[in-house]
Amino acid sequence: MDRFCTAGLPSGWKEVLDEFFQTARGRALRDFLSERITAGAVVYPPDPYKAFRLIEPAAVRVVILGQDPYHGPGQAMGLAFSVPRELKKLPPSLKNIFKEIALEFDAPVQDEGDLSSWAQQGVLLINSSLSVEQGKPLAHAGLGWEELADRLMLRVLQERNPTVFMLWGVWAQKKAALIEEHKKGEVLILQANHPSPLSARRPPVPFIGCGHFKKANLWLQEHGENAVLWSTRTMQAELF
Repeated sequence: MDRFCTAGLPSGWKEVLDEFFQTARGRALRDFLSERITAGAVVYPPDPYKAFRLIEPAAVRVVILGQDPYHGPGQAMGLAFSVPRELKKLPPSLKNIFKEIALEFDAPVQDEGDLSSWAQQGVLLINSSLSVEQGKPLAHAGLGWEELADRLMLRVLQERNPTVFMLWGVWAQKKAALIEEHKKGEVLILQANHPSPLSARRPPVPFIGCGHFKKANLWLQEHGENAVLWSTRTMQAELF
């Protein structure tokens, strides 16, 4: 089965993807992906739309933007920054995310990298590119996925729900203007360096110490939404 087929997706997302793939850019991207897979390229993730299978547009309360899926075997799973539960060696960026959560909530550092529980609580984990090739970071960047990512964020904004956008790193922060221009409800934009070890502790806004997860929860509660349980190793009561 074509892994890039949109069949079975919630209608709110499916409409956006189908419209994009009907454009010249979208058709060219599908042709490229088909050609690369036919040529024997190892393309990740196995389910590029997993983020959209776990949550509908109306349920999104937090959006976290990544750039590129992990390009190592067994890592990418269709949720930005997330890795399968059975993967024991966590990517450095994900380790730093867990360090920050532990710092904010005075909790043990999580060592289980599947973030599906975040999605089930209303967190959309989306990369700007939804595919990559093994050992070739950014191999599918600049081919149209970025346009689709913009369309998907606009779809979230159409819902008018209170929504937190976490923009980590230069690429993600470029989306702040798009969000501000098209927001229809209350939004909170949180910006910091990318959690990569190359930038997590550097200025101008180090990721470690940014306080984004607690800020998001407090803001959501102020707007009548539930806090997000960010760590499986944190008691629910400690998040308030």
